[in-house]
Amino acid sequence: MADTFQALASPVRRHILKLLRERDMTAGEIAEHLDVTKPTLSGHFNILKDAKLVVTERSGTTITYSLNLSVAEELITSLYSLLGVKEQAEKAQTKSENPHSVKEHQEREGEA
Repeated sequence: MADTFQALASPVRRHILKLLRERDMTAGEIAEHLDVTKPTLSGHFNILKDAKLVVTERSGTTITYSLNLSVAEELITSLYSLLGVKEQAEKAQTKSENPHSVKEHQEREGEA
């Protein structure tokens, strides 16, 4: 869990997660929204992957990033529990028992 909080400490990484909340994106698409160098962006991606906040899919030389909703929901559950918000924690825990990416969630909901 400490890795997750460390990953969220950076405004750049939080911005990346906000972008991925909307849809899966390639590294190039994400880079278009940020004013950082490629090596710096690569470092941010590695931290997000190490924290399991994003998952990747490689197709040739293209890497597509997806938000790992199960870890995000697990984090929310932990925060709700920490703050004593039991009902919200239970609701978030139910969702996190079915790990999936944003893309899989959209496909289930008929949005993709």
